[in-house]
Amino acid sequence: MPAAGASSRFNDKNYKKPFAPLADRAVWLHSAEKFLNRADVVQVILVISPEDREYFDFKFTANVTILGIDVVAGGKERADSVENAIARLKPEAEYIAIHDAARPCIADEWITKVFEAAEKSGAAILGVPVASTLKRVKDGSTIVETVPREGLWEAQTPQVFRRNILIEAYGRRGGFQATDDSQLVERIGKPVTVVRGSPVNLKISTKEDLRLAEQALRALPKPKFQGPAHPFAGDDMWR
Repeated sequence: MPAAGASSRFNDKNYKKPFAPLADRAVWLHSAEKFLNRADVVQVILVISPEDREYFDFKFTANVTILGIDVVAGGKERADSVENAIARLKPEAEYIAIHDAARPCIADEWITKVFEAAEKSGAAILGVPVASTLKRVKDGSTIVETVPREGLWEAQTPQVFRRNILIEAYGRRGGFQATDDSQLVERIGKPVTVVRGSPVNLKISTKEDLRLAEQALRALPKPKFQGPAHPFAGDDMWR
């Protein structure tokens, strides 16, 4: 779970977005619990900025200890942070799921669907078709063209990959700074399945997003998980 960004658009002097309070607990904890509560997840890794380590340890050491979460120092860019987390993977993790720590409104059934798709194809992400009209703009204010939206999807997380596929993609990135992990997998010629997600699965970037997320949490479908059924399965989720 990457949480090492600068949160520049969040514009809060007290909190970065993953650590902001949402419905009585931090945003990142909402995201983490969706995976910790699954019997098919053997490890949860949170990636934070080195500059946030003192604050994080003061605020969340008890949570991390009780929940059995591994905390890793992030890098300069998102891809660097994910690469640092990959280096800490347990050997029994056959698949790797990357989920934004600032995307707390994720339902268990959506996670299950993308896990199942990754098991079949080796790589899968959540996404939603683009519904709005898209404009290409120059100089921040003048429309250059209207971009056809047919076939365009907005990528979400979790993004799930067979371990060897993602490790190969990162091994061949050569410093390329991808905006999401599926882009690296696409670059090595591997097909990636898109599983339809939901607009409710929003990523918090601004204070307004935080207010929307509080409402979205109330609207999430209830968990229907029936037990381990995917290659993530392990007999002890706290390992």
